[in-house]
Amino acid sequence: MSDHYFDGEPAITDAPREVTATVWGRDHTFTTSTGVFSGDGLDHATAVLLTESVPPTQGRLLDLGCGWGPIACSVAASSPDVEVWAIDVNERAVHLTETNAHRLGATVHAVRPDEVPEELTFDAIWSNPPIRIGKQALHELLLHWLPRLTPTGSARLVVGKNLGADSLQRWLTDQGWPTTRIASARGFRVLQVSARR
Repeated sequence: MSDHYFDGEPAITDAPREVTATVWGRDHTFTTSTGVFSGDGLDHATAVLLTESVPPTQGRLLDLGCGWGPIACSVAASSPDVEVWAIDVNERAVHLTETNAHRLGATVHAVRPDEVPEELTFDAIWSNPPIRIGKQALHELLLHWLPRLTPTGSARLVVGKNLGADSLQRWLTDQGWPTTRIASARGFRVLQVSARR
């Protein structure tokens, strides 16, 4: 039986643990577990995305591939007027995101991808995308969700330079999604993808 963080139902036994992370000057305690991405704590890529970003103050944000919810929960806790959605194919990750949002006194709609209403659009998509699913699957994932941006919306993606950040930037631009690098730190690029005009 496979056991990847992008499995719908991880085979490995659930072993919850607590981790702490400081995001935008606030210390948060999160519950993580085995069988989800970066179950030992906040990974470097997501930390770079959060450090190099300012939380939005309004609108609707999608955390694409939420894991245990550090992006979605931090945004929701910092910006209660933002409607935050978090999606993951991993059922354990969705449950952990719900748990962590509740713990922070925040509201996050944590669901599987097929549970997002088709009519919803997003002012922002933030993601540490699952590069390990492979290039073709990653491209399909992005081409499925980027069209859900509002006309003035944008996406922020954090990708390792050694995992193809620069080639992804070129590919997105070639597909008609204007993409610029807005930050670079610790070997990671933060890419901003504008809605297709």
